[in-house]
Amino acid sequence: MDKFSLLFLGLATAFSASAASDVVSSPDGKLSVEVTDAAGTPKYSVKYDGVDFLMPSPLGFVSDLGDYTSGMTMTEVTPVTEIHESYSLPNIKKSNIDYNANQRTFKFTRDGKPVYDVIFQVADNDVAFKYHIYPQRDRRSSVIKSEATGFVMPDGTTTFLCPQSKPMGGFAGTSPSYETSYTVDDVLGKNGYGAGYSFPCLFRNGDKGWTLISETGVDGGYCASRLMGGNGNTYSIGYPQEGEMNGLGSAFAGIPLPGETPWRIITVGTDLAPIVETTAPFDVVSRKYEPSQDYDYGKGSWSWIIGMDGATNYDEQRRYIDFSAAMGYESILVDALWDTQIGYDKIEELARYGKSKGVDLYLWYNSNGYWNHAPQGPRGIMDNAIARRREMKWMHDNGIRGIKVDFFGGDKQEMMRLYEEILADANDYGLLVIFHGCTLPRGWEKMYPNFAASEAVLASENLHFSQGSCDAEAFNATLHPFIRNTVGSMDFGGSALNKFYNYKNEPNRGSRRVTSDVFALATAVLFQSPVQHFALAPNNLTDAPAWAIDFMKSVPTTWDDIEFIDGYPGRYVVVARRNGDKWYIAGVNAQDAPCELSLELPMIDREQPVMMYTDDKALNGTAKEMKLNKKKPLKVSIPSKGGLVVVGNAK
Repeated sequence: MDKFSLLFLGLATAFSASAASDVVSSPDGKLSVEVTDAAGTPKYSVKYDGVDFLMPSPLGFVSDLGDYTSGMTMTEVTPVTEIHESYSLPNIKKSNIDYNANQRTFKFTRDGKPVYDVIFQVADNDVAFKYHIYPQRDRRSSVIKSEATGFVMPDGTTTFLCPQSKPMGGFAGTSPSYETSYTVDDVLGKNGYGAGYSFPCLFRNGDKGWTLISETGVDGGYCASRLMGGNGNTYSIGYPQEGEMNGLGSAFAGIPLPGETPWRIITVGTDLAPIVETTAPFDVVSRKYEPSQDYDYGKGSWSWIIGMDGATNYDEQRRYIDFSAAMGYESILVDALWDTQIGYDKIEELARYGKSKGVDLYLWYNSNGYWNHAPQGPRGIMDNAIARRREMKWMHDNGIRGIKVDFFGGDKQEMMRLYEEILADANDYGLLVIFHGCTLPRGWEKMYPNFAASEAVLASENLHFSQGSCDAEAFNATLHPFIRNTVGSMDFGGSALNKFYNYKNEPNRGSRRVTSDVFALATAVLFQSPVQHFALAPNNLTDAPAWAIDFMKSVPTTWDDIEFIDGYPGRYVVVARRNGDKWYIAGVNAQDAPCELSLELPMIDREQPVMMYTDDKALNGTAKEMKLNKKKPLKVSIPSKGGLVVVGNAK
């Protein structure tokens, strides 16, 4: 072979090596992911129906063993493995899920030695991927300092994002706690308040469709992440901020080798239905331990949202037990300061009294440790394994149903380990767990069977704190079904029927609710959480409409199915949820003008009457039984800050 031929062969080989690529597609063939190593830089891209949803986006990471974002070669791609899994969960948006996906593993090497695999699983509207990292030389552990993992948006994309807070801000140094306001229909290239954005993150790909980005499978073996912007069309994985947890703990991840990262998940669709209905956070994770018992979820009442700290006293909690019993609810939530304002002996009395009424107690705790300055107690318990387990035994012995642990403020690996340890210990003592002032749940409903819900949202307490939050209530309610609540149970604590946020419901005291009663009923359906402590008050038994109280007595908190019907983030939303043989269709409107809709509702049995809850222009609500026309869609008008609920038998 002459020199020219050898040179040509060498160039062709080098070109081929630098441009290796392969594809994994969804079972229906519409969603495809292409992975390449062009110029030694690993990248992936996402198309749906041939349309770009993610442009070529970087892969790789930097560890204490090296920079593996460039100089890489894709040397092997496994054949497609078909995944067919069915599972049941009573505590998410659908009780029975059939997960079908195609999996391929893309192996990246340097100098002929394997460094990491990128494992992709592609379902019909969902992409999940993670890194499997190999040992290097004689090293059997690694510190992952940062990731190049990115998401490059097509030109013209707009954003619906929640800025991440800077550390040790907010109340008593408890941020970041995923409690900031969303920006909607915003342009690419921003970076929030300078610290990126909290997951999940929603993007609109012009008139072509929608993209939701988040992560799942985060446990004590890794840190949680955020999405960093500020680089044009490119968003990237960001690790925790150095200042979180009062500056202590790691702002990176440490793993054994071989080891794996959490899953990054991407949901795409030409409309919003795949976003609202996705089960991707649960499809790719597994249960970490078995439940110690069958856990009961359900409804409860909560004095603090109306009465604040002063309501945490023995007499008021006893009154709320009576209120829950009258509503047919299973619990009350005893909030902060019960240790000093009620005391352990009186809590035991309350627990016994509650049991006599069929009402259990949830108890509030400060996560404590060195990462917040919040004075509310009980403190010094949940961060210490010995004290925590001793306390949980006491709760178990006194029939306490669950705990609400608050004020975490950070996503470092050490904090993720604390979440996991609290959950595991609570399971040993048969306790359900709700987190507040906390991170986003990342597949935890499936991973931890006693996990109930997390706040991780600008929740109902802000409606009490400010009139501005009340004025924005409808706007925020039309965001959560599309963003925060798509990926995990959301403990919002809403559905207030008081006109004013004070314990006597008196005018001109505290903030004023500007949404309708039907709106309040609708959010009880729109906001998904298997445990709901509603912002109702005992006075509502006499000062709220009887039809509203009757609905709040019967509304479920667990669901068998979900269907997106209509809406746009920040404007309006209509969603259907099914419990057993009944569908609940709920909608709210944040626009200034009435929302005129024509609803097909094919899931409803039109041979049977439905219950309709509607508002007039003045937000006066009514409830009536009626039959839907068998041949025509249901035409409705939802006024500004009003709601709609339709309850009917399944077809």
